[in-house]
Amino acid sequence: MSEQTFTYTSVATVIGGHTTPLDDYQGGTRAIIRLNATFPEEVLQGIGEFSHLVVVWPFTLASPSDVELHARSPRGNPRWPATGTFVHRNHRRPAQLATSFPRLLGVDGLDLHVTDLDAVDGTPIIDLAPYFPQMGPRGPVTVPAWPGEMLTHYWDNHTDRPA
Repeated sequence: MSEQTFTYTSVATVIGGHTTPLDDYQGGTRAIIRLNATFPEEVLQGIGEFSHLVVVWPFTLASPSDVELHARSPRGNPRWPATGTFVHRNHRRPAQLATSFPRLLGVDGLDLHVTDLDAVDGTPIIDLAPYFPQMGPRGPVTVPAWPGEMLTHYWDNHTDRPA
C-alpha cells in the first residue's frame, strides 16, 4: 500500500483558551469552538445533551521538520523508556494530528463553549462529534507506568501552573 495525501477543510476554529502549546496544566481553561458561518445552526441540534466532545485538530504550530521517526524517551526524560514514534501523542508524528475530549459547557448558535481543550487559540478544527462511552475502549485498558508519571499534572488547573 502506498502513502496517500488528504486535504481537509476545517469545520470550526478555536476561539480563546490557551495561547501557547504547553505540556501540562491544561485544565480549567475555557474556549469556544466556533463552527464555520456557512453551516446552518441545525448541524448542532441535540449536541447540547452530551457532556463531552471528540475533537480532531492539526498541530498548526508544528513543522514537518519536527517529525521524529525513531524511538525516543517521552519529553526527553531518560527515566522513561525510549518508545517509537506512534507511541507518542505529540506533534512529532507524521500526520501531526491531535484528538481531544473537551467538556461541553453549552451551545450558543454555532459556538460550542468548552473547557479542558488542549488546542490553542486559532487552531482549525478538522472534525468534531459527541463522545459516546459505548464507542470507547472495550475490555480492560492497559498502559505502562510512564504515561501516568508523565501526565501527572496534565489536567491540573491552568491557574495552578508554577511560575
